[in-house]
Amino acid sequence: MPEVSATEAARKFADLLDAVEHRGERFTIVRRGRAVAHLEPVRGGSGAGVKEILRRHGHDRDWATELAALRDLIEVENRP
Repeated sequence: MPEVSATEAARKFADLLDAVEHRGERFTIVRRGRAVAHLEPVRGGSGAGVKEILRRHGHDRDWATELAALRDLIEVENRP
């Protein structure tokens, strides 16, 4: 991953974003000789990944009860 100084990144930010968005490039932003950030494409997620996470965790039987109790605490304010 190529390094880019913070100053250069600020000056060429639009160009860096174009490189990330259109060519999938990744950059390490360096300030005073130290890596401080990575600029890279956002990983695409999928519904399949979310479904897999939900399958791995069991059904929370207390959730509906807790939700009902929280709803009972809500006071609806009547406004004219």
